[in-house]
Parts: sequence; structure tokens; C-alpha cells
Amino acid sequence: MASAIPAAYVALMEVVRDRCTSRAFDADFEMPREHYDLILEAARHGPSGANAQPWHFIVVTEPALKEQLGDYFVAEARRRGKLKMKFPTPNYAGMKTAPGLIAVVGDFRFTRAFPVLGDGSDLDKMYHQNAERILLQSVAAATMSAHLAASALGYAVWWVTAIGQEEAQNAFKPLLGVPDDLSVLDIMCFGPPAQPPYKRWKKELEEIRHWDQFDMAKYQSMQQIEDWVRTTRAKVMYKDENKID
Repeated sequence: MASAIPAAYVALMEVVRDRCTSRAFDADFEMPREHYDLILEAARHGPSGANAQPWHFIVVTEPALKEQLGDYFVAEARRRGKLKMKFPTPNYAGMKTAPGLIAVVGDFRFTRAFPVLGDGSDLDKMYHQNAERILLQSVAAATMSAHLAASALGYAVWWVTAIGQEEAQNAFKPLLGVPDDLSVLDIMCFGPPAQPPYKRWKKELEEIRHWDQFDMAKYQSMQQIEDWVRTTRAKVMYKDENKID
């Protein structure tokens, strides 16, 4: 007999499945200040390697600051277009009027919390690289908790991640007062959507689940991945899952 599914899991999955991305928000909505705290309370309970909690969250409420952050991404999108990267870029102008906006900052100095030699050797670089991955995973876990909390509050959310370039760091750190030895890793926008959001396509469980060993029948060759990028990526990025051909 199958065991009963706990009510807590059912409630969680309602939030997980209902979480939707929006890139245009109700510009007239005023975000309650306490909702920032509710969202970040969820984030601070995220798991992290060595319990280092290598994160800070900057709540951005000033319209002029949102405008400047949005302007950077709009310009970056235009640059991508001129470079002919053939990437289906969203309209970043929606960042400027997002009722809620939080910048996620990571502190990579906490790589010292993990096994590293600190002598600059090739072996040290290997361990240090792994420590950086652990920190990124940690910050991502906290950020996802924040997204789910925002969704539970009834908001659509936008996870803006295209900020790893040094140029972006040089632009954002002065705007946000971030010290040079920290990194701006993500920007989270949220609020009531300007239009009803839609659920984007997700792989079926059977496609991603493996038992005991990797099922090579589910392995994709490089050619298959390139074909997917060429024929399918644009469809699954910005279309309702019910409207995909």
C-alpha cells in the first residue's frame, strides 16, 4: 500500500508548481516592507557548505537605483544583439518598475572554510575551485528559498543571473556600495505580474531520474544539445508550456 503524502509536502509542491517567472510587473503596486523580511527570513535558513552562510541581500527600493540597474541590462542585451549571439534575450526594462528588487551578494573569501592549501599550487587551485562551486551552490540554495517565499506570498519572480562578467561587477558594486572583495551574484525581482503569468515547460520526471547509475539511454550527445539549442531553446524559454509546438 502506498503511504499517504504528508500535507506539508502537498503544500510545498503547490508553491513550487505555482512559482512563475514574470518580466513585467504592476508598477503601481507598493511592496509592503515586512514582505522583504519574510522573503529574506526564508533565505537565511538556506543550507550552506561548512554553514558558512556566505551571503548578503541588498533590498533596493529607490526608483532611481532600479532605473540604473535596469539600464545596464538593457544596454547589455543590445550589445548581445550586435554581437549576433542569437540568444532570445528578455526585455530587461521590466526591472526598472519591479515593486520588489533584491541584489544577492556572495562572499568568496569563505572559500577558506573548506579544504584549501593556500600555497598557489595546482592542487591548491583544484581545491579552491571546488570551494567556489560549494559557495555558489550555497548562495543558490538561499536564493531559491527566497523565490519560493515570494511565490508563497503571491508574487511572480524574476531571477536575473547574467551578471558574472567583470564589467557588470564594476558597474553594480559602486551603485550598491558593495566592497570590492565581494561579488554581486544575482538580482531578484518580484511583485504582482503586469499580465497573468504562465508556466514554462519542464522535463518529465522520467527524463531526469536515474536509479543507482546514470542511464545512458538518457544521455544527450553534443550534437543533440546543439540541435536543441537551435530548434527548441527559444520555445521553452519564453512560451507557455501549453503552447509549445
